[in-house]
Amino acid sequence: MQFTMFSAAILVGGVCLLSYYVIIKTFKERLSPNPHLPPGSLGWPFIGETFEYLRTGVAGQHHRFVRDRMEKYDPQVFKTSLLGESMIVFCGPAGNKFLFRNENKLLKIWWPSSVRRLLKSSLANMIGDEAKRMRSVLLTFLDPHALERNIERMDLATRDHIRTCWEGKQEVKVHPTVNVYTFEMAFRMFTSIEDCGHILKLAAQFDIFLRGVISFAINIPGTRFHCAVKAADAIREELRLLARQRREALDKKMASPTQDLLSHLLVTSYAGGKFLSELEIVDNILLLLFASHDTTTSAITCVMKYLAELPEVYRMVLKEQLDIAKSKEPGVLLKWEDLQKMRYSSNVVSEVMRLLPPVRGGFREAIVDFTYAGYTIPKGSKLIWDTGSTHMDPILFPEAEEFDVSRFEGAGPAPNSYVPFGGGPRMCMGNVYARAQILVFLHNIVKRFEWDLSTPDEKLVYDPMPTPSQGLPVRLRPHQSSV
Repeated sequence: MQFTMFSAAILVGGVCLLSYYVIIKTFKERLSPNPHLPPGSLGWPFIGETFEYLRTGVAGQHHRFVRDRMEKYDPQVFKTSLLGESMIVFCGPAGNKFLFRNENKLLKIWWPSSVRRLLKSSLANMIGDEAKRMRSVLLTFLDPHALERNIERMDLATRDHIRTCWEGKQEVKVHPTVNVYTFEMAFRMFTSIEDCGHILKLAAQFDIFLRGVISFAINIPGTRFHCAVKAADAIREELRLLARQRREALDKKMASPTQDLLSHLLVTSYAGGKFLSELEIVDNILLLLFASHDTTTSAITCVMKYLAELPEVYRMVLKEQLDIAKSKEPGVLLKWEDLQKMRYSSNVVSEVMRLLPPVRGGFREAIVDFTYAGYTIPKGSKLIWDTGSTHMDPILFPEAEEFDVSRFEGAGPAPNSYVPFGGGPRMCMGNVYARAQILVFLHNIVKRFEWDLSTPDEKLVYDPMPTPSQGLPVRLRPHQSSV
């Protein structure tokens, strides 16, 4: 966007005002460093090492930021500054275990200001008993028992998508096509909305929202965050309208209380008969769209990339999926027990998410002073776990840069070393839903097609999730016959 001189002046002034406190705080930390803090660098005032963190993602080497600093400072823990905040990065399985197991004891969930302001009253901003109650309400719809009832629905929607968007095409751009698929699936599952035009309109707003979730929270026209705020407000307005229409339909017995997540949230009480407010319902659906949609898009896209590059792995996946299809009567939809038979395919997905995790890590905040690895961690410190500290560790994963499905056979990786969904009480709620959707998609796509990468040297960049720079165009080759 082009700025006038006046707009530019406002932008610069806003940045100065918003960052004043952080800059003063950072200078104090430089002038009077705490000798008991972990070693590391705070980088530039306010900006810190944010650009270097983002640069490694754009270069397709997301793990390098953490791995380089583990080697330079301390393999257990180091300090840095990101998005205007001084932070302490906990590394390795021990660091992950410590952060995951001390929720509400030594630390609590924390998100950068951009996330907190965009996700408002959702679970992302709740702590303690309030967070436990909200998580319980949401998990009632997302746990395996609830998903068992929806696998056939998911399979049918996937078949419709592939028939509409893939069949008859010589080339497809995987990322934008799958992006529409996962958003449509989420809206069908969460709100029962199936109007494609309506969903596409909301999907365009959601893409804008996503690009500003992890950003400097500067709400000035032209910034990513400002655009994300406007997009989030537009999505909320649509969700409010849906919630009001559904409430009326429920009152008139024209909708089922178990129809979807929206109905579930409208009729479920907690904490002694208290019901969620309209804003809480809307914000939590927005959170789940954020948590389940783009991470799944990224994972499916990366799976498609690796299957094109590794024909032997593709053939093994195809054999497994055809065996499952042949065990069923023609036309019969997938069931939950079919997904449990997809052991090799599931291990392929796991290895893809080890190499290219949809989310780089998560944030916490110390609620008391404590000691870790011989260093003092003061109350209020912002803490990070990062997948790069373990997923690409050559000790935990020999030849870590190589694709090896066997890593997930038998007992699998060491505890707290494989963490694409986090861990502990804050483990991603949508992990079962996401894995089920990936496997359902994989079952349907490999039965119909083989594919080649149109641009084999295309880069994958983190923005904020692994995204192919050109959309991952593939040339499709339909099988002569499919089950």
